[in-house]
Amino acid sequence: MRNFESQTHALLRIVVGFLFLWHGMQKIFDIPLPAPELPAVVTYVAGGIELVAGALVMVGLFTRPAAFLASGLMAAAYWMAHGLNAPLPMQNQGELAALYCFVFLYISARGAGLWSLDAARGEA
Repeated sequence: MRNFESQTHALLRIVVGFLFLWHGMQKIFDIPLPAPELPAVVTYVAGGIELVAGALVMVGLFTRPAAFLASGLMAAAYWMAHGLNAPLPMQNQGELAALYCFVFLYISARGAGLWSLDAARGEA
């Protein structure tokens, strides 16, 4: 797989960004499913970050700051909604937030890589 490291990284960035933007679509637009009842600040601030940062990471534009913001959002989400309820993510339903946090942290450190608008701008 070493020969496909760059392509695999690009696929990870694209898929994670795509999945994350749909969390924002759900919170803000109730698409594809109605969002759970959440405080307005979570709906619009977190949903907005999920939508915009997810789209930016997916297309690879301003990838490092967008992924870093998304990572911070997921760290905050984990501790605000999950981390204080039980010691393990498996017990507190925080696995997705924890995974997103560290995947976005990795992407922010590594950059956009192949198949990105950042690469086209010479910033990958």
